[in-house]
Amino acid sequence: MFFGVVSRVMLGVGFAVALALSAAARDAATVAAAPPGAFPKPDRPVADIVSPIWHSEDERDAAGEPQQLVSLLGIKPGMTIADIGAGSGYYVVRLSPIVGANGRVIAEDVAPDYLQGLRQRVGALGLRNVDIVVGEAHDPKLPARALDLAILVHMYHEIAQPYGLLYNLVPALKPGARIGIVDAFAATQSHGTPPSLLRCELHAVGYRELSLDRLTGSDAYLAIFAPPSVAGRPRPNSIAACKAP
Repeated sequence: MFFGVVSRVMLGVGFAVALALSAAARDAATVAAAPPGAFPKPDRPVADIVSPIWHSEDERDAAGEPQQLVSLLGIKPGMTIADIGAGSGYYVVRLSPIVGANGRVIAEDVAPDYLQGLRQRVGALGLRNVDIVVGEAHDPKLPARALDLAILVHMYHEIAQPYGLLYNLVPALKPGARIGIVDAFAATQSHGTPPSLLRCELHAVGYRELSLDRLTGSDAYLAIFAPPSVAGRPRPNSIAACKAP
């Protein structure tokens, strides 16, 4: 039920505040990212960026995907969450009231058109705890040691440089942080990622699988991983690309 009250939560703030990065996000220390040429290209098709698989947000709500993620990932007030590939902001506007005034949602995407629409949506709703970040295919460009959780929902198969993104995401994660990846049980060219391929690519960058749960209401799963430490990451030139099954 809490997903239907977004418009009544955290309203009445300045529009400029909603559009800009918070001071904390602007001022946080950053770790230099490894360049895109340092990583192997994925040895499997990369899907085009497309509209969500759902016809409407109401249909997506009816499938119960958000509630399942909140439960399985233990999302709670005060957390800082990055929605990587935030798109039109489906998860951003639903997670913002859950993490509350003491939490943050960082909405990251590489597509300017999506971000422009998301800025307008965040401003219209007056969401005070949302930051907008423009990332790159190999680097999400997130503040260092800021995140309790990163989610990548129905977009992993669209990442042109998954090894670089996963490698450069690590410095943004706090100790004990996790990442949650939602994707379909399908080939990458069909806008999914086989779990065996996902495990291989994450493992190649030093991530450790914690769980994988099939989601009800769609042909999708949620895989949760623990990241390596910054020092524990493999050297970019030692990463070997995984082959699709």
